[in-house]
Amino acid sequence: MNIEIYADGSDLNKILSIHRHDKWVSGFTTNPTLMKKANVQNYIEFVKSITEHIKDLPISFEVFADDLSEMKRQANILAGFGNNIFVKIPITNTLGQSTKILIRELLADGININVTAVFSIGQINEIIPYLHTGSVILSIFAGRIADTGVDPKDIIKYAINSVSNNVKILWASPREIYNVYEADRLGCHIITVSPDILIKLKLQNKNLEEYSLETVKMFYDDLKKEK
Repeated sequence: MNIEIYADGSDLNKILSIHRHDKWVSGFTTNPTLMKKANVQNYIEFVKSITEHIKDLPISFEVFADDLSEMKRQANILAGFGNNIFVKIPITNTLGQSTKILIRELLADGININVTAVFSIGQINEIIPYLHTGSVILSIFAGRIADTGVDPKDIIKYAINSVSNNVKILWASPREIYNVYEADRLGCHIITVSPDILIKLKLQNKNLEEYSLETVKMFYDDLKKEK
């Protein structure tokens, strides 16, 4: 596959283990919700702990602010942890205010940006004119889009065909391992994958009849355990 696979999570031990051992992974993403689940208490210490060990692969950390000026301040702090840092800026704040001007300013300052929570072609068209410089990841939440009954592949394909060479399109919130293969066939540049989905990449090209037999045996063994 040509697609880059980024591990998505905020469990420090899992992140470092994946970095050491997983040949599939070429980057990492985190978000505030995952940090809450992982019980991250001190954001800056969390960032330090990761960046002290991972300097060779891109890592995305998100700003926590809702005010645009505070977003800018936090973005500069996060970017200071290494050239491999991509600062995640949401496409809007919670009031629906566009962050496009802020994103353009940060890119002009040499900060790598991951534009996150992108859902629509309208949002893509609005942000593209502000992404012509610097290194950019555009994170399209394909899984959440699909949850609404809309096929995200059309939106992903539109984005791939619309952006300039400095922008990589990221398939976010995958729901199953098959999404990796779908994204790769589309020509999507990156997909984020949680550790529980990532492990299923080991099944690539597995013989289906062999897999069927293993499944029958698993059901049989589990049934015996219940007796």
